[in-house]
Amino acid sequence: MNLLAPWRPASTIWDEMNQFRQEIDQAFGRWGVDVPSRPSLAISYPAMNLWEDDEAVNVEAELPGIKLDDLEIAVLGEDQLLVKGTRAACQPAQADWYRQERPVGDFDRTIALPTSVIANKVEARLENGVLSIRLPISPAAKPTKITVKSE
Repeated sequence: MNLLAPWRPASTIWDEMNQFRQEIDQAFGRWGVDVPSRPSLAISYPAMNLWEDDEAVNVEAELPGIKLDDLEIAVLGEDQLLVKGTRAACQPAQADWYRQERPVGDFDRTIALPTSVIANKVEARLENGVLSIRLPISPAAKPTKITVKSE
C-alpha cells in the first residue's frame, strides 16, 4: 500500500485556498459583515534579513544552489535594492516527484532600503549559499550634530 500522494504544485493548492477565502468573504459581505483584507499568501523569494548600523545598511539573502554567474545585484535610485537571478531546475531522469518546494527559474526581488546609500561603494559576497551585501549610508542621510551655544 502506497501512502504517498502524487506531487501537486503548491500554487494550485494556494489558488484553491484563495478562491475558497474569496467565496467565504463574499458570503459574509452579503450580510453586511465587513471582512478585513488579508495579506497575500505569496512567499517572497529570496528570504532576506535587513538591518542598519552607524555606517551601512546590511542585507543577507538565502540563495542556496545559485551560481555567481546567475546572480545580479543593483541599487535603484538611492534607496532600493534589486536582487535578480536564475535557479536551475534539478531534473533527475525517470523520477516520480512527490514534493517540490524549492523555487526554480528566474526570480527578482526589489526591497526598499531605510535610507539613501552610496551605490558605487556597495560590497557583496556569496558564501555557502548566503549573499551578504553591505551598502554604505550616504553622508547626506546621516544626522548632523549641532552645537548649541549659550550667551
